[in-house]
Amino acid sequence: MPTPRKCLVLFAPLIGILDAHAEPVPDALETPGWSLLTRNYFLHNNFRSDSPSGQNYRQEWAQGLIGEVRSGFTPGAVGLGVDGHGFLGVKLDGGRGHAGTGLLPRDDDGRSADDYSSAGASLKLRVGRSQLKYGEMTVETPVFDTGDKRLQPEYATGFLLDSLEVEDLRIQAGRFTAFKNQDSSSGHDDFSGYGATTRGRAIGLAGVDYTPPGPFSGALYGAQLDDTWRQGYLNLRLQQDPVLLDANLYRTLDQGAANAGAIDTQAYSLSAKYLAGAQAFTLAYQRIVGDTPFDFVGGDSIYLANSIKYADFNGPEERSWQARYDLDLALLGIPGLTFMARYVRGRDIDGTKAPPGGAYNPFDPATGSFVPLQGRDGKHWERDIDLRYRVMSGAAKDLSINLSHVSHRGNSAQAGDDIDRLYLILEYPLKGGL
Repeated sequence: MPTPRKCLVLFAPLIGILDAHAEPVPDALETPGWSLLTRNYFLHNNFRSDSPSGQNYRQEWAQGLIGEVRSGFTPGAVGLGVDGHGFLGVKLDGGRGHAGTGLLPRDDDGRSADDYSSAGASLKLRVGRSQLKYGEMTVETPVFDTGDKRLQPEYATGFLLDSLEVEDLRIQAGRFTAFKNQDSSSGHDDFSGYGATTRGRAIGLAGVDYTPPGPFSGALYGAQLDDTWRQGYLNLRLQQDPVLLDANLYRTLDQGAANAGAIDTQAYSLSAKYLAGAQAFTLAYQRIVGDTPFDFVGGDSIYLANSIKYADFNGPEERSWQARYDLDLALLGIPGLTFMARYVRGRDIDGTKAPPGGAYNPFDPATGSFVPLQGRDGKHWERDIDLRYRVMSGAAKDLSINLSHVSHRGNSAQAGDDIDRLYLILEYPLKGGL
């Protein structure tokens, strides 16, 4: 497996050629340059009830390096460029008895791997203010979004069109056929949701995001996970200081061979945020309407208000409420320090009506019956506390420290564990132009 350094060395001559001949591109979607993110990640999971793995806790500590290079474009009506990325992860702590946090892959004996690495690249074409990329990349849309929640970001391989030709309107379309998980070196993994999976199939998407001058904006997207589901998404936003209102709606129906079973689900959330100087207060409500969970593939492919650190509060028929408080301590004399606390409670989960034989109510040969993933009258809650500090100036400018604690509790009719999590993440980004 090529190391990130070798990958960057291979890409450098091509990138230099492209930049040497490229003309300045006004309003380009991406600025040429390089970046190197140093990420030190400690994660401790303390199971407060019996876990499926039989572990009392999981704990890993690792060091990651994420490098990226972005070329300019060759001159002419159609510009050609290339983007590359490389990753190296090194274990600092993590044994067989407490492996499995998602920071590191496991060896055959169940131990955390000592290190892992990966690399990838994508070609890009520019015409005007439109860009077409093909290769391995991160993706950020409300119907398919590769996550960045552990040591290594997720990646997907395919093509993505990103256009800003129309003022205030962003148009995106893409199709992806191969995937790289956060704890893997392979670009041929599968992304799995609660029952859906990308195994043996592709995901396609298209959508628009409209942000005109003024307080109103919105987005409309659609996606298809082949032979599983079709999904539509609508977002409406109103930002009129000191108030921000945000509404999200998903509609999911089974498609083709319906490999996850029959699906007919609506999911929506409404949130209101009020800014008061250094403070912000948020209230949110989320609702799932249907006999199956609101499902998705890709770590961040859910833009509902109550999808938070551990739980997504997306069980069948689930209702959930959130209260959140944010404090920016810059106005209190500590620039760069922020605090967040939130509490979400969900109830009324009923997974017993999921279609028998589907991914959410599979047949269990041991019992000779169908066993739904979630029972009736499921309920749970989650509490998150987050403290972040970013150095604002000096030699360590942009060094950030994030300390987070998560608690989740629920009854046996919902899908999550009773767990306490502690995150400690240190990041230091370096970047420059080409």
